[in-house]
Amino acid sequence: MERAEAAPDHHEMPTSGGALTSVALSATLHCLTGCAIGEVLGMIIGTALGFSDAGTVALAIALAFLFGYGLTSLPLLRAGWAPAAVIPIALASDTLSIAVMEVVDNAIMLGVPGAMEAGVTDVLFWGALSFALVIAGAFALPVNRWLIGRGKGHAVVHETGVHGGPSPRVVGAVAAAAFVFGTTVLAGELVGDSESGGRGAQVGQVSTVDPAGRSS
Repeated sequence: MERAEAAPDHHEMPTSGGALTSVALSATLHCLTGCAIGEVLGMIIGTALGFSDAGTVALAIALAFLFGYGLTSLPLLRAGWAPAAVIPIALASDTLSIAVMEVVDNAIMLGVPGAMEAGVTDVLFWGALSFALVIAGAFALPVNRWLIGRGKGHAVVHETGVHGGPSPRVVGAVAAAAFVFGTTVLAGELVGDSESGGRGAQVGQVSTVDPAGRSS
């Protein structure tokens, strides 16, 4: 059995305007869900086991692709599609989107001082990861919009008529909360570092007195 019959609510995908952006946003949130699950698990496992930065990033990327493809594939498999038909669809719909997310997400994690070294009980770890994932999704949105407008990316999944996965509204709400949390944490770290630097400078400016009694 190659595939099941398309769902009766199947309709044409928009190719421009706000409707296209709305569909692209939904697709991005769907992709972000799988990517986030894999990324979080990879970062937790890597940091908990003391992997190097490269090892942690590699594990996180591998799991992000695994869960990203999985979220697309499961509804199709449950609908009766054969794995041989599902795999090309998952690859076509998610590969570029996940790749963009992973590049941005891991670049931010590596760029935030201390984020990769922070443990899973450290708020900096979760703040940096939350911020990085949402920003990664923002970069993937125009990519998905471009693909869908040309009948590629998640448009390939839409053509099957099979829909599944988490609610875009729920994922969007979680992403918004994650962005606020991550931004707050990173801003707090930045302010803390600035204050620490300021105190350090003041300590370094302790005046000295020469034998003649003149301060310098």
